[in-house]
Amino acid sequence: MKHLHRILNSTPTALLLSLALLPVAQSLAYPASSTFSRPLQGRWPWAYLRDNVVRLVWNVPSEDQLRITSPQTPIPISNPPPSLLERYGGDLVLRFEIKSAAEASALAEAINVLFLDVWEFTREWVDIRLSKDVVPSLLGLLPDSLQHAHTPLMHDLAQAIFESYPSATFEETPPSVRDGYRTFSPDLHPSTDETNIFFRNYQPLSVIVPWMRLMSSLFPTHVRMINVGLSYEGRDIPALRVGVHPTNSDKPTAPRKTIIITGGSHAREWISTSSVNYVAYSFITAYGKSQSMTKLLEKFDWVFIPTLNPDGYVYTWESDRLWRKNRQQTTLRFCKGVDLDRAYDFEWDSSSSKNNPCSESFSGEGPFQGVESRRFANWVRNETEHNNVEIVSFLDFHSYSQQVLYPYSFSCTSAPPSLENLEELAIGLAKAIRVTNGQTYGVTSACEGSVSVTKGQSAGGGNKEAKGNKKFWPRMETGGGSALDWFYHDIKVRYAYQIKLRDTGSYGFLLPSKNIVPTGKEALSAVHYLGEFLLGNKGIEVDDKDVLTSPDGIEKEEHKMHYPAKAEVPESTANFPLKIVVDNKQNQLLTSHTSPNAVKVEGLGTTEEGEEEFEEDESYNSMSWELKRRRKR
Repeated sequence: MKHLHRILNSTPTALLLSLALLPVAQSLAYPASSTFSRPLQGRWPWAYLRDNVVRLVWNVPSEDQLRITSPQTPIPISNPPPSLLERYGGDLVLRFEIKSAAEASALAEAINVLFLDVWEFTREWVDIRLSKDVVPSLLGLLPDSLQHAHTPLMHDLAQAIFESYPSATFEETPPSVRDGYRTFSPDLHPSTDETNIFFRNYQPLSVIVPWMRLMSSLFPTHVRMINVGLSYEGRDIPALRVGVHPTNSDKPTAPRKTIIITGGSHAREWISTSSVNYVAYSFITAYGKSQSMTKLLEKFDWVFIPTLNPDGYVYTWESDRLWRKNRQQTTLRFCKGVDLDRAYDFEWDSSSSKNNPCSESFSGEGPFQGVESRRFANWVRNETEHNNVEIVSFLDFHSYSQQVLYPYSFSCTSAPPSLENLEELAIGLAKAIRVTNGQTYGVTSACEGSVSVTKGQSAGGGNKEAKGNKKFWPRMETGGGSALDWFYHDIKVRYAYQIKLRDTGSYGFLLPSKNIVPTGKEALSAVHYLGEFLLGNKGIEVDDKDVLTSPDGIEKEEHKMHYPAKAEVPESTANFPLKIVVDNKQNQLLTSHTSPNAVKVEGLGTTEEGEEEFEEDESYNSMSWELKRRRKR
């Protein structure tokens, strides 16, 4: 061995040895199967010596290191790490079924006394997260009727939280990574999903912001990245403004009609953030490819804000997955955060100021105390007052419970002036979602969606007099100071909605990542329907796409037909003779007739000039179908 060290320490000898063994080293750098640390049985001893010399000279990883860093054999963790078990190991989520006003009052009082985390509440149930040790205390404050009126939704909250993170988040770091060897994340495997890899998992803010910059760089003709404010901790609140502006500077332009779509006001609602990104990406990439989407981008500006609460969102990734509020300091040093969706000044609930800042729904000690809410509102007012912007619609994505909610949130007895218009569009949004993936979304006011009424009285729709005759049960938390009401009342946004996305409680805020794309598609259908509605397309509209010339000299144009939400549409196209008459000049459907089973469309007339007949194509569903128009040259 001494002779070997003397040989290796000789510079000329080491150089010659290096040159002689270079081809061998290259072939051994990433072998299919070999060993560097021990000789194989019956192997020539000098081969073992050669391999070890190569490994020492060129720093080639050993077999064990290669086995660890192989992309086919990562080291995933199947169980939650100690940090999650320590924080959530003793927690569970209970669903209480509420049957009377007395039960609702008792449960609301117990929640306030124990400062419990209310996940969601509707007319029928209330979901509460609490420690297993607190369950006896809670039941002790409740009447006998509620002692057994609850069911556990999640027995192992820590495991559900662990599974909501991307697969590589908690992977053990192998020694090869710490030693500087190259390895590969399993997230770099080719995506099997129909969309890009960005939507395979939930993404942290450190990924979302560069992605937004990339979108604005790749599509500079119709995408701009902007900031709508600054968070308490100094982070930008990023947004994408998507739209095609007119280029004729000589002609005075009317206020630019703008639609704002937000998510992430509550930090733990990750599906709202991913859905905003999904809709934004779909609109951005559809420009110039889809006539209807291109038209929407030409007629409106779309402002997509993935998270209004960047500080809280970052905190959910780094410390507490179930954090809800922002991260600003309150009067209690150890209880941070204000509920940003209860901090706006319209009908801000002054009684909430007596609540402890440790409450998940703490709305601050005064209107607009929430930093992000105040700065976002300032941006909105600046846009409308100084930048020639007219906000025509506002969509606020939340989770969960699958509801389309319209104003008001602060009161169940005050009806908005344009109630019928709000209900009409809300029903259309819910139907657009349903025909996408079959998911049912309820439609009601934001207040009535979270509170029950005295048994025997309807809770849906109605006029002011009907609402005044209802007796509403106590609410689990205040509904004042919401962004929904503020946009509708103070900014005069005619169509303002809060959409609570998937699911209805099976996973709650911990919706698995496999739901990102389906939920995004549902949100996209709703947003697309909203745009068509604002354009005045409340019936069936023909959407020209491509013109194809067949060998027989006949031009075939593909059309996409958008069906009105209120019309009754057959489930199947079997034996469905449909003749459609279209005005070529207006490119608009005028009649639908010739069969008892034909679709009936209200408010559409006929024309005698420029009529063309269409025949049904095979592609069809209850919201849209493809037709081919035949026209001779």
